[in-house]
Amino acid sequence: MKNYFRCLVLTFLTMYLAGCAPKGRYYQHQDSAPKIIPQNVTTQDAVAKYESYASANMRPYIIRGIRYQPLKTGKGFSDKGHASWYGQKFHGHLTANGEIYDMYQMSAAHKTLPLPSFVRVTNLTNGKQVVVRVNDRGPFHSGRVIDLSYAAALKLDVLKTGITDVKLDVIHVDKSGKMTVGRFPTISNKIPSMTNQQVYIQVAALQNKNQIDKLASGLKVLYQHSYKTKFEKGIYKLHLGPIKNELEADELLIELKNNDYPGAYKIYTD
Repeated sequence: MKNYFRCLVLTFLTMYLAGCAPKGRYYQHQDSAPKIIPQNVTTQDAVAKYESYASANMRPYIIRGIRYQPLKTGKGFSDKGHASWYGQKFHGHLTANGEIYDMYQMSAAHKTLPLPSFVRVTNLTNGKQVVVRVNDRGPFHSGRVIDLSYAAALKLDVLKTGITDVKLDVIHVDKSGKMTVGRFPTISNKIPSMTNQQVYIQVAALQNKNQIDKLASGLKVLYQHSYKTKFEKGIYKLHLGPIKNELEADELLIELKNNDYPGAYKIYTD
């Protein structure tokens, strides 16, 4: 009888401990979003800064028979393709960079970028942008160039579609603070000066108000900046802004000049 009760207790304890044990990474067969959007989902972009690459993540690796060779640097990297996102299935587990994946933060996974890297992701279907910190590997599906965290997918409005077309531009910051965005020229990481003036970029000057209004609406969606128009001496001038600081203004100006607006320039207003 004692042996019977001993076996019964051991069986109960085994079942109890098994039920309370932490669930494995793949206990959830299908990935999913949280049923209720929690208050701790960030809407703030990751802040690009200098971080040394983790040497352990520079080694080649093989997934599903395919060999991947991580890049030595992300400087000058741009790409286009499909973006997907990953959520609860991986939430709370280790990333390839040895950090805990938090789907409520602005992070992402990439197959070959050095870890960590900062990437500006532009949703090509709606013009929305987000800056993420890449700290994981993936996605290992043909045609997909990046796996976004839940927070990043929420901000880019990707959750419903699951996949969207995106453009990637690595924001590379070196030890001296110089910044390179994608394939654009390197700019200095200037400290914004304390001034009452606001920074704008004049993109175009046209005589036709309808044309300037259409252009303004399109650029607002594409670059996610407000705008104002100014009428002077029979000319309508389109100004994007106000822009937060000189660094962001320089970055936007370079992008405009490389995208059919070579005459764009910065202006300052009180």
